[in-house]
Amino acid sequence: MSSKIGFHVSISGGISNSVDNALKIGCNAFQIFSRNPRGWTAKPLQDQDVENFGKKLNESKIDRDSIFVHMPYLPNLSSPNSELHKKSTNTLIEEMRRCSTLGIPYVILHLGKHGEKGKEHGINQLQKACNSATKNYPQSSSSALITKMSKKSNRIRDYKSVMIILENSAGGKNSIGSKFDELGLILDKLKSSSSRSNSFGICLDTCHAFAAGYDLRTKEDINETLDEFRSKIGLNNLKVIHLNDSKEDLNSNRDRHEHIGLGKIGKNGFRDLLRHNVVRKLPIIMETPIDSRRDDPDNLKVVLDLLDNTKGRKK
Repeated sequence: MSSKIGFHVSISGGISNSVDNALKIGCNAFQIFSRNPRGWTAKPLQDQDVENFGKKLNESKIDRDSIFVHMPYLPNLSSPNSELHKKSTNTLIEEMRRCSTLGIPYVILHLGKHGEKGKEHGINQLQKACNSATKNYPQSSSSALITKMSKKSNRIRDYKSVMIILENSAGGKNSIGSKFDELGLILDKLKSSSSRSNSFGICLDTCHAFAAGYDLRTKEDINETLDEFRSKIGLNNLKVIHLNDSKEDLNSNRDRHEHIGLGKIGKNGFRDLLRHNVVRKLPIIMETPIDSRRDDPDNLKVVLDLLDNTKGRKK
């Protein structure tokens, strides 16, 4: 499997177990929550678990540039509520520190909702949160754990290397970041106002994009969508694909993931998307359901079969 393809995997029993879980499926890329995604408090990372994670990863063929941490569900970085915004910002800072401790270079976040204050206010709130996080998360780099881990492995990354990845939204009520022009504006604001302009990138979720009105069902639709991404955001900013089919129709603004090829995008759409030169170069993470119809290995087989069907064919 030459492409970097994987799933969001469990960390149950310890973060180091995520490597085992990814390998069991057959992944060479994966995504995790570094903590309980449905709570505000996080258990501290344990030295032994961090060391085991690094050891297992070094022994695997999974590159660190294909591993992602996803922010938990509760934070809203665009919130007009000052208390919620502060808690959300602090969670982002903490997640970036955990990424750095683990040597994971990317944290993916949902952009949140602006309440009734409007998109401009929401974008300003998001900008404040991200700028605060990139400025403040390196402050614990002198911790005993980082010092210890740095001595043991030169693959443990410096704090400055953690990148915030903005995920496009499905376009629900009061959300921001569903349209490419808006994502491009947000990215420009972040890069121009941050002391670390290279600390930001984009995750394109196919279900969210479809729900927001970007058609992915045919080769022509896919080319048009990615051409618009190129013009409004820049393909150099695209770092990862969340590969999910959609249970809902085009432009539904509803975020409901479906198995690859069984939803409204369909198998032909994913075949043409996977063969696109832009997508073939990127890590692909699936967040598909697990139910009586399919599990993760089943969805992986579908994607690998679609990739096999693209061999020897040009975009």
